[in-house]
Amino acid sequence: MVQSSGYAALTAKSPLVPYAFTRREPGPADIVIDILFCGICHSDLHYVDNDMGYSNFPVVPGHEIVGRVKSVGKVVRKFAVGDLAAIGCYTDTCRVCEPCRGGHEHMCAEGITGAFGGVERDGKQKTWGGFSSNYVVDETYAFTMPKNLDPAAAAPLLCAGITTYSPLRKWQAGPGKRVGIVGIGGLGHLAIKQAVAMGATVVALTSSPGKVADARALGAHDVVLTSDAAQMRTPSAGGLDFILDTVSSPHEVNPLMGLLKPNSTLCLLGLLPQVSIAPVPLIFGQKSLSGSLIGGVQETQDMLNFCGEHNITADIERITLPQVNEAFGRLARNDVKYRFVIDMQVKTDLQVK
Repeated sequence: MVQSSGYAALTAKSPLVPYAFTRREPGPADIVIDILFCGICHSDLHYVDNDMGYSNFPVVPGHEIVGRVKSVGKVVRKFAVGDLAAIGCYTDTCRVCEPCRGGHEHMCAEGITGAFGGVERDGKQKTWGGFSSNYVVDETYAFTMPKNLDPAAAAPLLCAGITTYSPLRKWQAGPGKRVGIVGIGGLGHLAIKQAVAMGATVVALTSSPGKVADARALGAHDVVLTSDAAQMRTPSAGGLDFILDTVSSPHEVNPLMGLLKPNSTLCLLGLLPQVSIAPVPLIFGQKSLSGSLIGGVQETQDMLNFCGEHNITADIERITLPQVNEAFGRLARNDVKYRFVIDMQVKTDLQVK
């Protein structure tokens, strides 16, 4: 077994505290990494608060992980000791179902092995996340990092980055396409950068006047205040080929559908409590409402390579592990610009539970 330590929530909604645990014994195809950085995703907070009702405690969160390879199994070919390696939302799948064989491992028919809060494929060992000192993972589900990217700022790419990249690629954001990005937050700010790099004309759609300048600074060609009815009727707002809605809080979707060209798609990324759609504009415009969830293994590597080619990383605030509870509180208030990343290299002298 591999000894590890980090911060864990022992019960729902409880503060995270220092925690020691063991990871599974590395196998011949496994790498062991010393974690350097781990991003904080809103889903980490949802899990700790047990918002979905299925959380498994105690839990060490974290699934936007970048680390340095400490050791490799005898059949490992992709990594060598000293390499940077990254881990995302899942660390194993069944590998034989149709989605897995088709490069959509995140849709595994047998269910993914989550980077935290899950159970290893042997059904015995629990998975512990990246708010910790190290990780053991099969090299198949680990990713190589572009050497030119700041590893701290690149950590959020492992969840937020692939979550936005996958639908932008699927609906062919690129030259000649007008793409709307709803929400300027952890997902939205990366979506703007990626869509601009793909060659699309990007229209940022935000309800916050204070984010107009931010959206332009991120590269958006136009910015429309969705809270301003007059702006929503301007030519710059309409005629969109695709809209990527990154907002997870309740909001009206019908006005956004009105900005789409016929035969175009609005894709939701946020886990909204419910969505109400007026059918007539949808039917008469032959428009589509869709959703998207992270991405497969190769697609995630493609995303990292793309971000490396275009020097795309997240805008981050670095914190240390003892600051994680404060960061969770600020995240709940959407008070972050735009992603917290824990610097695991900053050593702290803490009493472990």
